[in-house]
Amino acid sequence: MQSSPRCCARTRDGGTCRAPARQGKQRCRMHGGARRSGAPRGNRNAQKHGLFTRAARAESGQMRLLLDEAQRLLEELK
Repeated sequence: MQSSPRCCARTRDGGTCRAPARQGKQRCRMHGGARRSGAPRGNRNAQKHGLFTRAARAESGQMRLLLDEAQRLLEELK
């Protein structure tokens, strides 16, 4: 038990975790060595929502120009 590889995770005090690493892993069960732990395959967590795409920014710029022009027209009418 003492010669088994240790978890390489950092603790809050800056040291390393002293728990034994899981078989075939570099982390213990508490630091990500458990089965099915980690991010899902294909990184589904990083999907884009489309708010800052090139097309959305262009549309936003066009709306801003249209609103600025309407504001100038209203100022001229006063």
